[in-house]
Amino acid sequence: MGDDCRRQFGLYLARLRRHTGKSQRQLAALLCALSGTQSITRNEVSRWERGGRVPDTWLPFLAAALATPETQLRQAVAYARGDRLAQLPGAAATFAQLLPPGDPLEPLQARTGRRIGADTVTGLAGRVHGLRLADDLVSGGDLIVPAFRELSAAVALHRESTYTDGVGRGLLVQIGELAQITGWIASDAGRLEDAERAYRLGISAARQAGDGPLTANLAGSLAYQWSNTGREQDGIALAQAAVDEAGEDAPGITRALFLDRVAWAHTRAGEAQPAIRALGEAHDALTDEAGGEAPLWAYWVSREELEVMDARVFTELHRPLRAVPLLTDVLARYDATHARELALYRSWLAVALADANEPEQAAAEALRVIELSGDLTSDRTAVRTRTVLERLQEFGDVPEVRAVLVDHGHLLLAP
Repeated sequence: MGDDCRRQFGLYLARLRRHTGKSQRQLAALLCALSGTQSITRNEVSRWERGGRVPDTWLPFLAAALATPETQLRQAVAYARGDRLAQLPGAAATFAQLLPPGDPLEPLQARTGRRIGADTVTGLAGRVHGLRLADDLVSGGDLIVPAFRELSAAVALHRESTYTDGVGRGLLVQIGELAQITGWIASDAGRLEDAERAYRLGISAARQAGDGPLTANLAGSLAYQWSNTGREQDGIALAQAAVDEAGEDAPGITRALFLDRVAWAHTRAGEAQPAIRALGEAHDALTDEAGGEAPLWAYWVSREELEVMDARVFTELHRPLRAVPLLTDVLARYDATHARELALYRSWLAVALADANEPEQAAAEALRVIELSGDLTSDRTAVRTRTVLERLQEFGDVPEVRAVLVDHGHLLLAP
């Protein structure tokens, strides 16, 4: 509980900072000015926001810098310290608290809500896609509250309103799509249990709606989370089940996505040949025009994204001569506004360069990862930053690497 409470406190503190429009560096400078010292650096602010340290003695200055009542910050610190009576101000409720008990998709026997039509479903679809687009630019810690709110409202709409069978199916599809992006956001925020609940809810909704590709997308998303959190064999089984669920008639672009997740699941289990075979099948699927029009939720799947997964697989399998050229090429063309993805992809490049015995270049990439992820409330980038720093420790006698570890080694201590 302690680590989770500190992590949630860090996300809360980062939201307050961004609300004032300050970067971590700007907040550190303001705290130094307010306190009359020079002991607060951007690295220290980063420690607080990652949950590695709680800023007890700096609360009066933080309150002034963030335009937040000191009593509210003290309550937040008590929460971070594990005080069971303390509440984190403005914290998102857990997914289980937001949804009704039992089967959340079971309509109420006596529904009292208004009758809804196709326009309501269309409006919900627009908000769902807006949340997806926001996730391209904003980290999970900043999106988790609106995502939970939208999903809870959509489930209530399904339970309480009246509608035709067609509208009901459309509503279930949107609940499934919303559950997928909500699960992804929750996972990025480090809320893995809430993410799994969201994915499972979405799978139920998508199956009731008879939408095989959407069901597969949700199952594949959960498989990806399992593969990254110590359940490698379960991840393989579920990722392959997602491919089977979608079927051969699914749009090629969606089958490419599902096969990429199979490749990653095998990679995490250390199974090189099945992983590389799945990568090839993913590229073949991407060029297959059979299966009809791709769903809107697959808008981001492209040849470049598949090449990134290729490179990630080769990095994990310690084949840097294949990984480095792919990542270098993709990163040269990647949208600079997608800071989280840039940080993640550069983290794999840093590891691949270290594997290629190029520690100076790896150190330069590590600095880019740290700079890109410094203002993000993303558990994914925090984990990858630690992975890069751990990999660099082997080269501690190289001056460029030693400088990175001296300046940023504290990030290894984060939970």
